[in-house]
Amino acid sequence: MEEKIKYRELFNGIEVQVKLIDGESVCPINFDNAATTPPLKKVDEFIYENMMMYGSVGRGGHKSSYCTKAYEVSREEVLDFFGLKPNDGYEVIYVKNTTEGINLLATLLCNRNHNKILTTRMEHHANDLPWRNVAQPFYAEVDENTGKLEIDTLEDRLKKAQGTIKYVSVTGASNVTGYITPIHEIAKLVHQYGAKLIVDAAQLVAHREIKIKGETKDENIDFLVFSGHKMYAPFGSGVVIASKQMLEECPPFLKGGGTVSFVLDNDVYYRDTPYKDEAGTPNFLGVMAVVAAMTVLKKISFEAIQAHEEILRNHLLLGLKQIPKVILYGDYLEQNRVGVIPFNIQGMHQDKVGEFLQDKRGIAVRTGCFCAQPYVMRLLGIDNEERYKYLVNPKLEKPGMVRASFGLYNTIEEVDEFLNVIEMMVAHN
Repeated sequence: MEEKIKYRELFNGIEVQVKLIDGESVCPINFDNAATTPPLKKVDEFIYENMMMYGSVGRGGHKSSYCTKAYEVSREEVLDFFGLKPNDGYEVIYVKNTTEGINLLATLLCNRNHNKILTTRMEHHANDLPWRNVAQPFYAEVDENTGKLEIDTLEDRLKKAQGTIKYVSVTGASNVTGYITPIHEIAKLVHQYGAKLIVDAAQLVAHREIKIKGETKDENIDFLVFSGHKMYAPFGSGVVIASKQMLEECPPFLKGGGTVSFVLDNDVYYRDTPYKDEAGTPNFLGVMAVVAAMTVLKKISFEAIQAHEEILRNHLLLGLKQIPKVILYGDYLEQNRVGVIPFNIQGMHQDKVGEFLQDKRGIAVRTGCFCAQPYVMRLLGIDNEERYKYLVNPKLEKPGMVRASFGLYNTIEEVDEFLNVIEMMVAHN
């Protein structure tokens, strides 16, 4: 009980009441943490402290100098969070979010004319669509029953490509099923076939410790991308950790202020990475939020975070399995997953389930396909031909799921209330 109370006391806003449809005010239950997370108090405090010294990062004086120094030091703090040192050959680039980070890498690293990219069918759209625009994408399939990534098919794709696939991009943890991908095992496999590995860590970074380096050099991750807003840091800042040598060879992603050394009438000389890839005034407060969140998570420890979230996840799964008409997706016995649980209620559209939870108890979940339509449709057993029907006939109710996802501040009591509302819903359906 002490641990639970301590975790909740670390956060702002989670006790603010909301009104239900009948006018009653309740403390809401947020089970939509895979989408975004509330702020840690320490993050808010650190943002406020830095706001008092806020100035533009660059070459200004006074407050601007303070911000510039803090901004540059933050890169070392980010590297340290992932077990890296400044001389390890990696660079930190700040972007708006994971989506922009992957778009940045896709644009910098690929050329439509000759690059091949391998990704998987369990990806968020952010780790699929950017590659379609700049390269020839190939996909490793998922198991049709469990939705788990089939490592053998990934290796088979690499083998058949005979060294022509240049990059492999995979999720660190699925935002649909919560499955955790063996990123270092995949890195070793990818490097064996002469490719580089990119990891979308948006769903993993707040729940498990991530080390860029593996036990051997072959297991090292080449590129990693994540967002602060999914790790209790507001203000919309994302991070790309990248092989410095590889990015030095690429032109800038965006062009403008801060990216250049010299601009002549007919020529431009760009700065080195990361500065050439951070055009315009940076989101200084967003970066400070990320660093502050990392400090808190390290202090709590990922062992404690994992233990707490596993209790919640297993309790919810056990309860849902005992309720008639509840359909669970994927391998619900799998323990190597973060606290993300997709389900449906037989005979009820997922949007109606979400509305009922919100209206009756102020419970927030996510409904739909979670920006991962190819993966969700595979789990639902819906093929391409059937999907097309929903495209040409907008009057049809689109298929999808309900997703409950946990944060550090959630409690067993909240899970029990959630299960009670689900039971009520099933009984009245």
